[in-house]
Amino acid sequence: MIDYDKILSQRVVSLKPSGIRKFFDIAAEMQDVISLGVGEPDFKTPWNIRRAGIESLEKGHTFYTANAGLAALRQEICNYLRRRQNLTYDPKKEVLVTVGGSEAIDICIRALVEPGQEVLVVEPSFVCYTPIAQLTGAVVKPLVTKAEDGFRLTPEELKAAITPKTKLLILPYPNNPTGAVMRREHLEAIAQVLRGTDVMVLSDEIYGELTYGDQHHVPFASIDGMWERTITVNGFSKAYAMTGWRLGYAAGPAPIIKQMTKIHQFAIMCAPTTSQYAAIEALRNCDEDIECMREQYDMRRRLVVDGFNRMGLTCFEPEGAFYVFPCIKSTGLTSNEFCLRLLEAERVAVVPGDAFGACGEGYVRVSYSYSINHLLESLKRIERFVEGLRH
Repeated sequence: MIDYDKILSQRVVSLKPSGIRKFFDIAAEMQDVISLGVGEPDFKTPWNIRRAGIESLEKGHTFYTANAGLAALRQEICNYLRRRQNLTYDPKKEVLVTVGGSEAIDICIRALVEPGQEVLVVEPSFVCYTPIAQLTGAVVKPLVTKAEDGFRLTPEELKAAITPKTKLLILPYPNNPTGAVMRREHLEAIAQVLRGTDVMVLSDEIYGELTYGDQHHVPFASIDGMWERTITVNGFSKAYAMTGWRLGYAAGPAPIIKQMTKIHQFAIMCAPTTSQYAAIEALRNCDEDIECMREQYDMRRRLVVDGFNRMGLTCFEPEGAFYVFPCIKSTGLTSNEFCLRLLEAERVAVVPGDAFGACGEGYVRVSYSYSINHLLESLKRIERFVEGLRH
């Protein structure tokens, strides 16, 4: 009889399962649950994007593309980055189309990091960075952000963490789960710390188009002297409501993209062909759709923030993405206790904050990528639950 504990990779076995999935699995077995846990737009992919995908199938475009992606798509990505973010890349050498932004994150880390080198991960943040880095044998060092700092990485925190072994900084802004945003002055302060070091930066900007207020998203690669050390990861899931199409990309210096493409070539071959044709249409003709969806998210954002503050759960006002991160410490419950009891009592699913790093304890993540009616009903149930805890 095979002892699987002995033959499985211990690096994989030692990884903790996603803290998000736990609550999805519980909620899936319950009746009448309202979920605020999924980071997925409730909008359908705009029709012209869907039509472009359908037409590509009708025309028989069902074969492999180049490993790096369709030449036309890489050109449109470069056009988009120049038009929307004032960034310049060579579509032939400095852009790679991937299976979602997640693959781009994975192969970027694998292309850069050796066992024993340090990866700095801003926390709270998306759940994938630390496990992927650990699979390379890296030493992960969390950079804890705080509500009083707007959940932004401070230059002091970064400077204190850098050692001769530091290889990579993962900079995830706009941030999942907090909704925090780094404005230009904050990014320039981070850049000042990095100058004179060999630290590379993986800038995950998947929520860049979902930045609220008068100031637009500022890509880290646009900061003076940072282009050469930055790999920008982005994609189509959030801004274009294309989660199921599984399409993302990485843009960065040619020597790094070359090695990332090599990993992608052996592991994946190419991103889905139909999705690539659809994405060309998204980049060419859907700027107005981005603005329309952002306006809707902005309205929902204000509704949900006001709702949590009104019920006495202090809520940092997010400036990006589509999440709020209310503090539940006043209830006396841990994040996991709060989420489990809320699910059992009121059939509302949210995600415990410690799923995004230990410093997320005392918070929960709530997605507002849902209809107004969905959010209003959820807020009513959560308020009733919180009131019950106080009596």
